[in-house]
Amino acid sequence: MIPRFTDHAANERTYLAWVRTAIAVMAFGFLLERFDIFLYYVTRSASQTHPVLHVRASEWLGLILLLFGALIILFATLRFYRNRTLITSEESTSYGGTFFERLMASSLIAVAVFLIVYVADEIFALN
Repeated sequence: MIPRFTDHAANERTYLAWVRTAIAVMAFGFLLERFDIFLYYVTRSASQTHPVLHVRASEWLGLILLLFGALIILFATLRFYRNRTLITSEESTSYGGTFFERLMASSLIAVAVFLIVYVADEIFALN
């Protein structure tokens, strides 16, 4: 039997949850990076000109989300190995290292607010 198996299994499940989240963020970033194709067809059917600035914004935001997903995987891997070492350690330590989690959550909130404003601007531009 593996000592502290339940703790190791919980650590691995948490790691896999972070990886799934990162994959979802990266997929959304790829979708957003290709959002300019959707904007092209919508503005073409509405017989309006296609704003170049908004196309560049979706491309840059998509790239940022792709990089952000890669960073999530990197930080999750570092956290997994740190927790694995702490679980096998006989010493009692306090839980820490929430800086990256707070940074990632703040970044996701900022991206969500930007997307709300961005999509609202596009909707109002079509009217």
